[in-house]
Amino acid sequence: MHRSFAFVLLVFLFSTTVGYAQKMPKEDVIDVPAVGEGLCLHNLFQTNMVIQRDKPIVIWGWAKPSEKVTVLFAGQNQTTTADSKRKWKVTLSAMPANAQPQSLVVKGSSGTLTLDNILIGDVWVLGGQSNMEHPIDRVDNGQLEIVSANFPNIRILTVPAQNGPTEKAGFPRLHEWSSWFGRHFRKGDWDVCSPETVRDLSAIGYTFARRIHMASQVPIGVIDASRGGTTVETWTPMEVLKQIDTPEVNNLLSEWDQKISDWDSEKDLENRVKNHYSWVKNMEKQGREVPKDRTVPTDLRPGPAMDHNRPSTCFNSMIYPISGLNVKGVIFHQGFNNALGSGSAGAAMYSQIFGEMIAAWRKAFDDNDLPFGIISLCTEGFPQNRDNYLEKTFNDGIYIREAQYKTFLDLYESGDKNIGFASSFDKRRSWYHPQLKIPVGERIARWALATQYGMDRAIKWKPPMLVEMTVDDDQIVLKMDTQVKAVDDGDIVGFSIAGEDRKFQPAEANWLVTGKDKNNRPQTDRKTIVLTSPHVPKPIHYRYAWGRNPMGNLQTTDHDDLPFATQRSDSWKMEEVPAVFVGSLDGKAMENKRRFRGQVQKALRLDDTKRRLDEARAFIEQNQEKYEKERAALEAELAKEK
Repeated sequence: MHRSFAFVLLVFLFSTTVGYAQKMPKEDVIDVPAVGEGLCLHNLFQTNMVIQRDKPIVIWGWAKPSEKVTVLFAGQNQTTTADSKRKWKVTLSAMPANAQPQSLVVKGSSGTLTLDNILIGDVWVLGGQSNMEHPIDRVDNGQLEIVSANFPNIRILTVPAQNGPTEKAGFPRLHEWSSWFGRHFRKGDWDVCSPETVRDLSAIGYTFARRIHMASQVPIGVIDASRGGTTVETWTPMEVLKQIDTPEVNNLLSEWDQKISDWDSEKDLENRVKNHYSWVKNMEKQGREVPKDRTVPTDLRPGPAMDHNRPSTCFNSMIYPISGLNVKGVIFHQGFNNALGSGSAGAAMYSQIFGEMIAAWRKAFDDNDLPFGIISLCTEGFPQNRDNYLEKTFNDGIYIREAQYKTFLDLYESGDKNIGFASSFDKRRSWYHPQLKIPVGERIARWALATQYGMDRAIKWKPPMLVEMTVDDDQIVLKMDTQVKAVDDGDIVGFSIAGEDRKFQPAEANWLVTGKDKNNRPQTDRKTIVLTSPHVPKPIHYRYAWGRNPMGNLQTTDHDDLPFATQRSDSWKMEEVPAVFVGSLDGKAMENKRRFRGQVQKALRLDDTKRRLDEARAFIEQNQEKYEKERAALEAELAKEK
């Protein structure tokens, strides 16, 4: 009887939910506005939230001008008065972690607000673009994580996407329409982590939170402020971008100013109407029915002014609204949209902006030492191998990935103890949303646990780092700060070397042989790698993991899954390798960028072919006589048996 009733109820709830979803328009549906009328809290503060431990507790909202507001939480209370713009704010003393649910009460002359089930623990912000945003239900082994996600002391919040150049005071709670997935996503609400609520959460963010919580036993809150298809400059405040003052950044800002100035909404509408009637005419010509929801455009679009990649837009609309909240730290995974054909100028711009963006986020959360973990750009495209090696080295994404590691290295070597890094290039897929997200979340969690939770003796996080490079006639010698090996215990692959001609070739990589043991076996220094190539007699520079989906299997020897990061010793521009293209950046060759890129890739492809032919000839020369002798011996042996 109970089962039958439960089944009927489930069917009813499902049917009404589906009906509601069908009635919802293909646009955002706001449940709670960013700033409400009368006495209200910022939407960061809700039932089920986590408040940051061991830091002052800042709480704010709005009320009638001059209205007195009292906030009570965990035995503390503060009273303040709303200003002329309705804003009020109080600061309570820091508190230790507490997994016991608490209530927060806000009293004003116009009413009382009560929030329940609040925990005190650590709050982490997730930043970046779609590979951070990518939900747990769409990754390898995601369903296993979902059914296991019974963590009542993990709380999750996803910040809705907003647009526009102005700083937003808050964010709404809403059902956000996604044209990518063709459905609405509920955003802006704090939820208790469960198999029912976790499905749409960032896979990397969930895995990270799960590991941190399991190890620390501290309540964890994650605020997902990532957004697909975004660039580093949209996550950076405008005043910061203007202060960078380099040709690359200045050109970027000027180009956006021009695009916004040139936009004509009326002309855009006119073109869209023409295209609509042309499309309808073509459909009728084919005898196909025109969908009823396909109507003549009538709206005036704002154009580039409201583009989500307009510089500073995502900072203003997704980070600024949550700024002022005390949090534990940030993890950030981005880069794809900065790797779409801007070449060496785009990579230089990324390098100039990224470190400043990190500083701006730290300032936004009122902590100049805020832990910030960088996850490097993930893979995309078919894998690099020895046959296509050089052709695959011509890709903007490699230089963005290098810039991310260099930004980390610059901060780390300057004494920043709260900067972290994790490579993701070895978690390979050809799709630009590689679905191996869970291992990446685990890897950045290593950094957080080791550096922020006192587990540095038990857990290693830092990738193997280059200590010294020396050039010795026909070889390059790299000394590491730890022992390294191939992840599969086979040959070390992923290195290339080049001479003055800038023609890189895959390198043979071996440990430095230091002598022989008593059994005449070679003894090796596993902290030192020797690079050679018969195709590069006088090498001067090396590169490693230099592909968008690169060869590269070097990692630490201690089973910690920590790869050697994408890096190089040269500073040659992308468009000037090999040396035959030096000077082309300012010459006629760059007048047609697409053609120029094709010429570079053709040259690299030919170099790949030449190397393979040379290796084939060498193989034949070395093995022809041996093959003929062994074949003759085998035939003689078979003849005897007959």
